[in-house]
Formats: sequence, C-alpha cells, structure tokens
Amino acid sequence: MRCIAETAPAAAIGPVPQARPAATLRGFRPSDVPFVATIVAEALRERYDPGLYGSLSEEWPDGFLVAADARDVPVGFLLGVNQVPGEARVLMFAVDRDRRTEGIGAWLMDAFVERSRRRGFRRLTLEVRVSNATAIRFYTRYRFSVVDLLRGYYSDGEDGYQMARPL
Repeated sequence: MRCIAETAPAAAIGPVPQARPAATLRGFRPSDVPFVATIVAEALRERYDPGLYGSLSEEWPDGFLVAADARDVPVGFLLGVNQVPGEARVLMFAVDRDRRTEGIGAWLMDAFVERSRRRGFRRLTLEVRVSNATAIRFYTRYRFSVVDLLRGYYSDGEDGYQMARPL
C-alpha cells in the first residue's frame, strides 16, 4: 500500500499522556445500544441497524470497549473487529460531544491497542472522514498513517482515508 501521509514524529509516538477520565472502561452490553447509536448518529453521522452492535460484539467481545459515566451510561466507545488475519480494525470509535476533552478517546485507544497486541495482531486499521482533521491528528499521534483514499466511502458520499499502523 502507498503512504499518503506520514505518522507523527518519533517524539509523539506512543500513548497520549492523559489524566484518568471520570469514567469506567468496560465491555459492551446489549442495554448500551440506544446510547451507542445516539453517539454514532451525532459523532459519525451514520445510522446502523441496532442489531449490528450486538452481532459485532459477539465476534470479538474484548474488541468492543465502552467508557461509561458514574451512572453507567456510555459516553464513548470503540468497536474493533478482526476481518483479516493478523489485523484488528477500528470499525467505529466515538466519544459524546460533551466529553471529548476528558481523555476518554485516548483511554479507549490505549486499551484497544493493548488488547490487540495481547491477541497477537500485527497491524491496526481504521477509516476516517477526510474532513475530520481532529480525528486524523489524534490517529497520527497513535502512529497511524494514511494509506489510501476511499472515494465516496461514507453514506453521504464523503471520501474517507484508510489509516493503518503496525503493532
């Protein structure tokens, strides 16, 4: 694959230092679907069949991480899947708009990277809207680089970037 954008410089490689967020990290539960679907609709501008979340969580339960507030309500999540041998894919990843500056995204990504390493994956991939500069900066801090342009990838016709990183 060709590399379109370089990863962050060596000094920026590794986990993004953050204070511990005011949330708990846990696995996905079927009761999370309405909250996760709301976060997806707002943050990712996509709508999926509610049954999709449960079916994807069954394939790799440890790959579906949920950050929940003090009332155990999801405020962010990362849904990872394994569709290619040796590779984990971040299928969906979002944090509630009101909680985006608390380090929840970094906490979810750190945990996902570690779980992917423990499972023996050698590579991580994800897709991101080309217009989402904040997310692209976040991913480059985690050593992801753009490897492909995905024309018309999103349901509204927007292009996406495929990003990848070695583990």
